[in-house]
Amino acid sequence: MNKKVRVKTIRNVTLIGSVGNLLLTVGKIIAGVVGKSSAMIADGIHSLSDLVTDIIVIVFIKTSAKERDEDHRYGHGKFETFATMLISFALLIVGAGILWASSEKVIHSMQGELLEQPGYIALYAALLSIVVKEGLYWYTRKTGQRVNSPAMIANAWHHRSDAFSSIGTALGISGAILLGEKWRVLDPIAGVIVSFFILKVAWDIANPSIKELLEGSLPEEVENDVIDIIENNKGVKGFHNLKTRKIGDVFAFDVHIKVDKNLSVEHSHDIATEIEDSIKDKYGNQSHIGIHVEPYKPTRARRK
Repeated sequence: MNKKVRVKTIRNVTLIGSVGNLLLTVGKIIAGVVGKSSAMIADGIHSLSDLVTDIIVIVFIKTSAKERDEDHRYGHGKFETFATMLISFALLIVGAGILWASSEKVIHSMQGELLEQPGYIALYAALLSIVVKEGLYWYTRKTGQRVNSPAMIANAWHHRSDAFSSIGTALGISGAILLGEKWRVLDPIAGVIVSFFILKVAWDIANPSIKELLEGSLPEEVENDVIDIIENNKGVKGFHNLKTRKIGDVFAFDVHIKVDKNLSVEHSHDIATEIEDSIKDKYGNQSHIGIHVEPYKPTRARRK
């Protein structure tokens, strides 16, 4: 997909999500205050974090689409990876914050403090949030997969984490309303449970981003595909020093191949080009490929 089209698609989808997040943030915080629901206020703060991550995606995706320059010979793809990591850290902070605030409420309840009963407005806000955020999750995730944007897919999971949060909030609020004074603790308990879902999603998103920024190798199946391409080329006598990594949405490969030492420079270059074209056919024309050609010297058997 053309870079400009890709950036425009990501920006438009993210802007739609940010408008939804803005409306939900205001609505849920108001509903939480009016309905006296700590779980709903926490849910509103979670939506606010979604709005912040939308802004992060829009800013960094535009930067990641820039062409290579003198300062970034491999392009700007890691800006998108960095944005993905920031989103995961935002999720970690939100999850930890909800866990802390909700745990305090549960402890106070266990110590005999009577919690306030949440109102129906908080319940209605939670139900509306579930529908909106789940819709935004599927819309953002499908588009993120289509344009191959890790940051966008991460942002989709941020939408779903908010939907999970609202499900727990809705259950807690409804239990606190319908089951009597002793069960009002269900409101903050719901917040505790949901916080663990958020923390897990945050880690699942952070792990591959951190690995990429630390120059982790590509998955084994990708490396095996490249090895097959090299070994199936009849001009290659051997290879070594295969290195792989990911740069945003682009794969990078470096390898040393050995060819017959009697071949001309042109013929040796043609062999390297064939391998490069085969890799690009499989992993895209934007792939970064460096092939170093070495002369093959067969080892002589030692005399006994």
